[in-house]
Amino acid sequence: MNMSEKKAFKRESIMQTALELFSLNGFHKTTIPDIAKKLHISVGSFYNYFTSKDFLAQEIIKYTSEALGEKIRVVNMTDASAQDKIQQIVTIYFTMAEEKPEMIDYFLRVYLSNREVFSENCEGMVCVAGFITEIMIFFDDCVESGELRNQDFFSAFGLFMGYLGGMVFLKGEGVLPKDIELYIDDISRNIYCALKVQE
Repeated sequence: MNMSEKKAFKRESIMQTALELFSLNGFHKTTIPDIAKKLHISVGSFYNYFTSKDFLAQEIIKYTSEALGEKIRVVNMTDASAQDKIQQIVTIYFTMAEEKPEMIDYFLRVYLSNREVFSENCEGMVCVAGFITEIMIFFDDCVESGELRNQDFFSAFGLFMGYLGGMVFLKGEGVLPKDIELYIDDISRNIYCALKVQE
């Protein structure tokens, strides 16, 4: 592993550790010394990678958005129907909530709840562009194919993410009576029925 690969690996390790601590303890209660201690590095070493906790938080949301966006990009590149694509996206989101809950938790509990941290350099949807762009492409393609209704993007996005975020929130609170994967078919069908062209 060369020097730049080592630095990239260390940077990603810091983001992953911070992601877990922010999701577990909250953004404001987690300190840079907490992150450094968990990684067995000095606080000074931390600053070689990130200039501040706010900057780290912004880089994490970009990182999680890109990770989710890459998975949805694969779906967008298929010739599947809108209904099948919705099912695949719901599966991706719920699988990530199961396998990497800190990523979804970070978005719901840190990014959406601490907007002041993301006001500089993350205006609007800049820091979640990796994910948002792929969802926009999904909607545009499905409207163009005549499968989904043409409507304001944020109305459609809010409905889609409301279902997904709501279910993940209920899972996190421990109130879902079944495993979240068992809701994929129903949630996918509900989203499709709400967005499809009405006959």
